[in-house]
Amino acid sequence: MTPFEKYGKLHVEGRNLVNEEGKTVQLKGISTHNLNVYPEYINEEAFTQFRDEYKVTIMRLAMYTGFADDFYGYADSDDKHREELENIVLKGAEICRKLGLYCMIDWHVLLDYDPNMHTDMSIRFFKNICPKLKDYDNVIYEICNEPNMNLETKEAVTWDQIKKYARDVIPVIKEIDDTKVIIVGTTIWSQGVDEAADAPLEYDNIMYTLHFYADTHRDKLRDKLVYARSKDLPVFVTEFGVGHANGDGVINDEESKKWIDLLNKEKIGHIIWNLSNKAETSAILVPGCKKANGFTDEDLSECGKRMKAIMAI
Repeated sequence: MTPFEKYGKLHVEGRNLVNEEGKTVQLKGISTHNLNVYPEYINEEAFTQFRDEYKVTIMRLAMYTGFADDFYGYADSDDKHREELENIVLKGAEICRKLGLYCMIDWHVLLDYDPNMHTDMSIRFFKNICPKLKDYDNVIYEICNEPNMNLETKEAVTWDQIKKYARDVIPVIKEIDDTKVIIVGTTIWSQGVDEAADAPLEYDNIMYTLHFYADTHRDKLRDKLVYARSKDLPVFVTEFGVGHANGDGVINDEESKKWIDLLNKEKIGHIIWNLSNKAETSAILVPGCKKANGFTDEDLSECGKRMKAIMAI
């Protein structure tokens, strides 16, 4: 039985992601890295292995919105490249539907720190994507990955600014398809779930993002999550790592366990970063791996080995 056959179409009730019978569903999965740089991993053989061997139930497709890794993102590309990027996303969603995996489509705000910088491009992207995925009951939309701060001025994006962006984009999606779960990023690289809990958006079927990297984010951020849950905020950890917040550094197994134990206790979905062979701690493949599928344990990095264990819990 595939994950979708087991759970069916999902929606939000109270603070939980639930199936059609109202039972809480906890999804666990893997995020791609920048689809500009690593499109080769969007293939049926790899996703099948993730589902069957690694027990993954959801794949997150990271559509970088601005310039990163020496590649133009969706917002600063030309129309031809935007169409190519959309087709990669559509291919991933189709593979997930065929395999009965859930699929999270991530508008990956990062170096373009304020989602309001590219509201027009976000609307364009979702207007193009949503009609084609209306019948894909396995799809979830994440509308802004990590609102953060201007690295020059150190001016951080506020929750009110994120809410403004969300109020511009969410109605566009809902007008096309009002049945999909939509996930909204929070302040400070999606750590501000406490602020979201105090002033949530007014829409139904909405969740909020928490991101953590175990060697950087510890009790203080876990306390924010516990607070948000006490206020019945529906939270999805759409990205986490077992090392440092910069994607590198040492793996912290002790703090990782504390996080995973808490997420499993609360039945909160979580997605590990990242599917690539990039020379950094958070990549689940070793840097020398040339494969796009058919991975062996020797192809997995230390992070990849942790990923296998975490998905199986």
